[in-house]
Amino acid sequence: MTNPYLPVLVLMAVAAVLALGGVAASAVIGPKRYNRAKLDAYECGIEPTPHASGGGRLPIKYYLVAMTFIVFDIEIVFLYPWAVDFTTLATFGLVASLTFLALITVPFVYEWRRGGFDWV
Repeated sequence: MTNPYLPVLVLMAVAAVLALGGVAASAVIGPKRYNRAKLDAYECGIEPTPHASGGGRLPIKYYLVAMTFIVFDIEIVFLYPWAVDFTTLATFGLVASLTFLALITVPFVYEWRRGGFDWV
């Protein structure tokens, strides 16, 4: 009798070998022409500026855009099963979805109040 987790372990081992093999192959085969431009930090074509002594502060909009993306993804993932099996879930599914949507509104209100939707 074989272990039912054996195919999963084999798949994980194959994935690890392929990932590590790709990194190793690129290190061995890839060109090694280093210059000043390749060694500098990428700043979208703008010359890097020195940061403040405390590390500086980034605008909150960068984080708010990431938070919006994550919240939309989570919302879709959790609402999809309810939309697919609407008849079986019935009232419980409706109440659970409405509760979830009410909780999801909190980050949106936070982002709106912080000016995350103002792109001017």
